[in-house]
Amino acid sequence: MQIKTQTLQEFLALPEGETAYELVHGQAIPKMSHKRFHCATQRVLSRLLADWDQGHIEAEWAVTLRLRGEDWVPCPDLTYIAYTRLPRDWMEDTAAPIPPDLVVEIISPGQTFGQLLQKAMDYLACGVSRVWVVDNQARSITVFFPDAPPRTYQGAAVIEDVLLPGLDLMPQTVFQQARLP
Repeated sequence: MQIKTQTLQEFLALPEGETAYELVHGQAIPKMSHKRFHCATQRVLSRLLADWDQGHIEAEWAVTLRLRGEDWVPCPDLTYIAYTRLPRDWMEDTAAPIPPDLVVEIISPGQTFGQLLQKAMDYLACGVSRVWVVDNQARSITVFFPDAPPRTYQGAAVIEDVLLPGLDLMPQTVFQQARLP
């Protein structure tokens, strides 16, 4: 079910409920219902990033962006904003007030890599610095950059990034800890 909204303010004023929505072209679009493997991967990545403790890491945190002149409010599976950009003690109960340093999108059943490729490009166009697309089937994490081609990591390949100093993450660690078959 889509809910027609006229403005960003109307969308942000919608009551919270069991269904998360994203604002796309003036429409409140419900997010896909997540399955076990998606949730397990999200939980593990959230914990690994939270243990790294360099910024705010939140699941399903709405982000207010402008895409091709329109308000766009996606709810990434994970959102990370460094403490150097948003202080550790920032405690407002709002959508993310600035474009994130990193968003993570996990491919759900019924979604394709191509769909999330377009979403990754949209995030980058809106000022998000990095986008990770996680593919549980392929056991891979593809990192998208604003100024370089994407890079896909699998197995024991370490994801190292100057944007995420000190974070050394291997896809196999994520998928093993998520206990994917």
